[in-house]
Amino acid sequence: MARYLVIINPTAGRGFAGRSIPLIEAELRKHKLDYKVVQTERPWHSAELAERGAQAGYDVVVAASGDGTANEVLNGLMRAKKAGHTKAAMGIIAIGTGNDFAYGMGIPGGVEVGVKILAEDYRRRMDVGLLKGGDYPDGRYFGNGVGIGFDAATGFVAAKIRWMRGLLLYLIAAIETIFIYYKPPTVKLVYDDQELTQPSLMISIMNGRRMGGGFYFAPNGNPADGTFDLCIAASASRARIFGLIPYFMKGTQATQKEVKMAQAHKVTATALKGTLPVHCDGETVAFETGEIAVEMLPQQIEFVTQKA
Repeated sequence: MARYLVIINPTAGRGFAGRSIPLIEAELRKHKLDYKVVQTERPWHSAELAERGAQAGYDVVVAASGDGTANEVLNGLMRAKKAGHTKAAMGIIAIGTGNDFAYGMGIPGGVEVGVKILAEDYRRRMDVGLLKGGDYPDGRYFGNGVGIGFDAATGFVAAKIRWMRGLLLYLIAAIETIFIYYKPPTVKLVYDDQELTQPSLMISIMNGRRMGGGFYFAPNGNPADGTFDLCIAASASRARIFGLIPYFMKGTQATQKEVKMAQAHKVTATALKGTLPVHCDGETVAFETGEIAVEMLPQQIEFVTQKA
């Protein structure tokens, strides 16, 4: 019988994850799963717990929280994998603020559906990205995507807004960011054998499909195809940024002249003028850095997800 280690960050989703613990345990019992629930106590505790869980032989390590906890669990499992502990699959019960990582992996939000997917135990092997730069010169793994520029700055603003969750939170943060983030850096972007230099409002390097709870930077993204989907937006006026937001919400931004879509396996972004704010899976990589490099690692981790 499969053994599940369920890692809960009680502060995720503005405290919603902590309030969901009784329901999570009730659903796990209802589906007769063999589980252990542990709660995180500090930053990177999820990664430590996940790594130890893989070492201890758990079949599935579950992030029952939001994107940040899921990212840490992924990093813990990848560290365990490098040490030869390859048995554990990853699961997500999506009860965070944006739940974009889970969405990209085909996992809907909510406790009941999340536990049902765990019980059905359908697995797919997924790609993982590796970022080097900023606060992580030795590397940080990610499952959903990297945001550079406006997207990252919006995430930094959203983190300060404590009274809401979901897409509305990021919309409010985006509107605020329009008025404070108005000097985009000039970026040299090298992706595989292509090169582009321009003042860039935003660069998204996607393994999944969306960020910010509902902005489809990679509407056709597939986390099992071995390739990043890139969304590259040139500098734009404040008024024009307002006009672009609905296109990103619908995933139709490729129709707009400021936006270029591409695919790549390796990406390097260098600030020639200004600096780069960067996040991966919604977690801060750098408020200001000069360069980051991102590499695709195909077919790294088994995920418990829905059947396609």
